[in-house]
Amino acid sequence: MTVQFTEYITSSFLNSKNLSSLPLRVQVSLKERERANEVVVRIIQLAIVLMFSVLYSLAAKTNQAADFHPVPYVLAGYMLLSIIGLFWSMRQELPSWSVYCSILFDFLLLYLLMISFHFQYEQPASFILKAPTLLYVFIFISLRALRLEWKYVAAAGIAGAVGWALVVFYVTSFEPENAMITRDYVQYLTSNSILIGAEVDKIISILAVTGILTLVVNGSSNLLITAVTEQAAAKDFSRFFDKRIAQDIRSSKNVLEAGHGERRQTAVINIDIRGFSVMAANKEPSEVMQILSAYQRRVVPLLQEHGAIIDKFMGDGIMATIGIDDDTLPFSRKSIEAAEAVLTDSKNWQQEEPLLADAGIVNIGIGIACGTVAFGAVGQGDRLEMTVIGSPVNTSAKLEKHNKVLNSDCIISRNTWDNAINEGYVPKLESEFIDTEIDGIKGTKSIVVLKA
Repeated sequence: MTVQFTEYITSSFLNSKNLSSLPLRVQVSLKERERANEVVVRIIQLAIVLMFSVLYSLAAKTNQAADFHPVPYVLAGYMLLSIIGLFWSMRQELPSWSVYCSILFDFLLLYLLMISFHFQYEQPASFILKAPTLLYVFIFISLRALRLEWKYVAAAGIAGAVGWALVVFYVTSFEPENAMITRDYVQYLTSNSILIGAEVDKIISILAVTGILTLVVNGSSNLLITAVTEQAAAKDFSRFFDKRIAQDIRSSKNVLEAGHGERRQTAVINIDIRGFSVMAANKEPSEVMQILSAYQRRVVPLLQEHGAIIDKFMGDGIMATIGIDDDTLPFSRKSIEAAEAVLTDSKNWQQEEPLLADAGIVNIGIGIACGTVAFGAVGQGDRLEMTVIGSPVNTSAKLEKHNKVLNSDCIISRNTWDNAINEGYVPKLESEFIDTEIDGIKGTKSIVVLKA
């Protein structure tokens, strides 16, 4: 347990993931997030300088007769750089060097502003060290955490600490003969005296906050990369499932395991192209796949419009279920209406789908049956598949094949038809009721043949 916890700490907070090793789509997603966060950083910087300007304009002024007032010029320079940075970041991704320069400008302008105080207000240089403006150092450091890149946080913290050390050096060397250094804490608090220990504490605090934020940002960055990677993978893998099934898997509270199933009421639809195997044997593999894609592009949306979930593609065959994910759905009626839509649309393939027309695809076979099925995951270990098992699945497949015997396009089990009528189904195509023997089904089977 201790080893696992140590490995978690190391991988999450101490190690940095290499972005170049990630898939391109993940890199693009992360860069888009970073760019958006950089824009936020620039907006906050602009808000800070505006706040500085407002506070300066409202604050009481001394030395009104002085010819030069440096604070407004420092604020104006800071505002100009903030505006340039904002527009630049909105137009394109900023190179790393520009971010480092921005960090340098942040602290350079902040400390120049603080140094200008003792000239503006005619106070000794030690007056700078008492200014609460130092607190903005922590704001500038934390701003860099928005990029979720520890190197920028570390750079900001180092710049802040080194900058403050230089300010202290400036203060103590500005008037060496009147450095005002003291060891009396009370005198330090009640005058412009300088307590070196207090300034060292400030530098240590800046570095400590930087170190903590660096660890937090690095850990958060690793978690973000993992989350974005998993999100991209889930999006890709969900293309191998029906969208609703994929959503159920993602939102499930339980771990998906083989051997767990549920009993559901559903209608099962099997669709197949007539003569596809013979046609495919005489064509190039890529051409066969293009024909399949054109065929599925026509059929699948029609099935989904009627609430169908695509269970699997089996070459030119499509197996779908209706009602497996929603027990309130009139699955029998929806399944027959879906079959009607596919049959009606198939009459337009020759005019609207050149690939299907050139391949000579004219007829399809559809079989529909309904009833109780077992729905769940099958497989072993890391290779699982969601599937339905039960009598309606076998019956639907056998009805679809029986179209070849009757030279028909769609066969529906009689119980599915009767159930659909009870659910409000209104036939749009001509139908024929037949009692016949079907290969693989014992006895005589009552079926309904739809005529397109």
